Amino acid sequence: MTFSDALVRQFPFLRFILWWQWERTPARAPVRLTQNRIYVMPTLTGLAFAAVLVVMLVASINYGLGLGYAFVFLLASTAAASLIHAFRDLLHLMIRYGKAEPTFCGGSVVFHLLIDNPSSRRRAALHMIAGDDPDARGEAWFDLPPAACGEVAIALSTTRRGILPLGRTIIETRWPLGFIRAWSVFVPDMTALVFPAPAADPPPPPSGAGSAAASGASLQAGNEDFTGLRAWQITDSPRHLAWKVIARGGEMMTKQFSASEGGDLFLDWNALPPALSDEARLSVLCTWLLRAERAGQRYALRLPACEFSIGRGDVHLSRCLGALALFGLGRQQDTT
Repeated sequence: MTFSDALVRQFPFLRFILWWQWERTPARAPVRLTQNRIYVMPTLTGLAFAAVLVVMLVASINYGLGLGYAFVFLLASTAAASLIHAFRDLLHLMIRYGKAEPTFCGGSVVFHLLIDNPSSRRRAALHMIAGDDPDARGEAWFDLPPAACGEVAIALSTTRRGILPLGRTIIETRWPLGFIRAWSVFVPDMTALVFPAPAADPPPPPSGAGSAAASGASLQAGNEDFTGLRAWQITDSPRHLAWKVIARGGEMMTKQFSASEGGDLFLDWNALPPALSDEARLSVLCTWLLRAERAGQRYALRLPACEFSIGRGDVHLSRCLGALALFGLGRQQDTT
């Protein structure tokens, strides 16, 4: 028995205070829905149904209707049985955390949760709601087959860069009749990274190296990306012949490839126009990084608190974008 359980047993009024605190404390995986985590209350439909039963019971008492008594108690027992079914629909479920891919501000982050059903009965009509912002909550409806694990994806819209937690999450069910709502509340220890939104019309990058990346990067002949076919010339390498076209009885054709030209790109926070705000600077740098990566250029990034050396590729881009996302939030990435 834990210390909190002992306090609740000694002072029952502390149960509500502890529940209020547990509801806001990030829970480590896996989250097990035991009896003390599941709450049951009648829905509005259930309350209306109970009111109808009371009216029917009063009428049966006034008129001495034996069949009225039987019908009222039959319906009441059905509602009571639905309470047990709703409670068991959540009991012993185990929730584990999946992945959450980063996104750009203004998009949606998709959080993946894995829910295990260890029992031999199906869990039906489960509903999960997540998010601290009432206007940007995500939800998902799902069923779980017997002794199976299901993946639930919840998308949260983003309005600012930085670290986005999944937030307060509710898993509930109103199965089978909708008279009873059984639910459990927890805060998953899950976060996602939100990059700055790319600028729609950024200024050109600093003069010198990298001007090609901002304008779309001109192309020269190379061996990186396939761009099409052209007529064969005697000086063409046999490796670039379109052998599939020739095998189909077509003309001699040569594959064309492209590679970007231009020097390394050096992106410096201090090189941006002084009139731009911090968020505008981050958006411009984000656009320059994306364009440089698409153009195949190498690039470096310098921020007031960190610096990234010359590089390219998905890993390098993710680190640079991550630094932009965390800029000014006290969790700046290390200098590389």
